[in-house]
Amino acid sequence: MANASGYLFVLLTIVLTVFGQIAIKWQVAKAGSLPIGLLERLNFISHLLLNPWILIALFAAFLAAVSWMVAMTKFDLSHAYPFMSLSFLLVLVMSNIFFSETVTSYKVIGLIFVILGIIIGSQG
Repeated sequence: MANASGYLFVLLTIVLTVFGQIAIKWQVAKAGSLPIGLLERLNFISHLLLNPWILIALFAAFLAAVSWMVAMTKFDLSHAYPFMSLSFLLVLVMSNIFFSETVTSYKVIGLIFVILGIIIGSQG
């Protein structure tokens, strides 16, 4: 049962991490391009940092870190960390769904290697 709860915390870490990435991309895309001038850039960034969705994404990152700390009480780092690569797969799928980002054959091949790495790296 200890391993099952450990995997649950690893999964929670991944989900919170992916959520944060998607939420930040969504809000940054809505905000537009980074301005050229220094003061305009500082204003742009400060508005983003006060954006409720950005704050939620940052809080999700904090919760992901807490979840990861709990997971680290259950597993060796070398066993658990390869599972974090699943975030690459989820971000690729979500970025295609939400932002119409292109999924190329190179990205798919790369993800196949990542998944094979997870399978191999999590053994033993």
